[in-house]
Amino acid sequence: MSRKQLDMTLLVLAVAVCFALPLVITSPTYLQILILLFFYAYLTTAWNLVGGFAGVLPLGHSVFVGIGAYTSTILSNQYGVSPWIGMLAGGVIAAFVGVLIGKPTFRMRGAYFALCTIAFAEGIRVMIENIDSIGPIKINGPRGLLIPLKGDSFWNYQFMHKEPYYYIILTMLLLVVALTWFISRSRMGYYLAAGGEEPEAAQALGINVARYKLISMAMSCFLTALAGTFYAQLMLYFYPKGLLGLDLSFEIAFIALIGGRGTIAGPVIGALALRPLNEFTRIYLGSQLPGLHLVIFGTILILVMLFQPKGLTPPLARLYDKFAARITGEGGAK
Repeated sequence: MSRKQLDMTLLVLAVAVCFALPLVITSPTYLQILILLFFYAYLTTAWNLVGGFAGVLPLGHSVFVGIGAYTSTILSNQYGVSPWIGMLAGGVIAAFVGVLIGKPTFRMRGAYFALCTIAFAEGIRVMIENIDSIGPIKINGPRGLLIPLKGDSFWNYQFMHKEPYYYIILTMLLLVVALTWFISRSRMGYYLAAGGEEPEAAQALGINVARYKLISMAMSCFLTALAGTFYAQLMLYFYPKGLLGLDLSFEIAFIALIGGRGTIAGPVIGALALRPLNEFTRIYLGSQLPGLHLVIFGTILILVMLFQPKGLTPPLARLYDKFAARITGEGGAK
């Protein structure tokens, strides 16, 4: 067996196991944990398109989750539009907003860009919390939006059991990972990597760094907004502080940094490492120590940055290379 055959076999096996899990795990609580694990892996993979490959550090992506959730919910509640259609509308709006943000802020470097994204996200959250309605459009301010139950209906994006949500988010995750893999091996991926590491040198070679960063920002925001609609339909209720708050933005960035920013597997590895810990912390200690999961995330991030600055993916990749070399008899990665 060659290395490529081994990689493909293990990948197909992992995907098959993921699709088969609901046949074994029937507890709604554990299915919910798996759904949220895939949800955060999806969010972080979408974030990674701009926060990893483009070499910037956006810390306000929760605003695009909110755009997706509010757009689809308002269209569904007030105008009877299917959330599937509202999902796409929210993605388009988020992509447009992302380009508006990225156009001036991509000129900034390091902490300045991160601070601008934080300021924008917090500004939107405060504005939404203080607006009850815009003309006929009901925002409901800090009370948030409640999605009425309409029964088990694919068109209305509502299901009585957890399994459909599980398969939807799993499919979304697989598609966004496949897209990331494709981009990383395309001309755009090489241009983004060059522009992120050495923007002046890339520009000197004729690469339009700003253009490719804006494209990656638009794609990232579009995909993030799709997750916002999914979350709204899963929970059937959301409010500005919970959905647009910086907690979510920081959590997405933590997962990417711990898993391996700018890698294909990093967001998934980070989510696998952190999300179960987060959920069990909230279940068993959330009432006594609210916010403890962020303290744990911060501690893990410090340790990872000290001992594995590039995240958990590189050492795990080296272990896999040794395993693959032993199985196939081929030499490991140099």
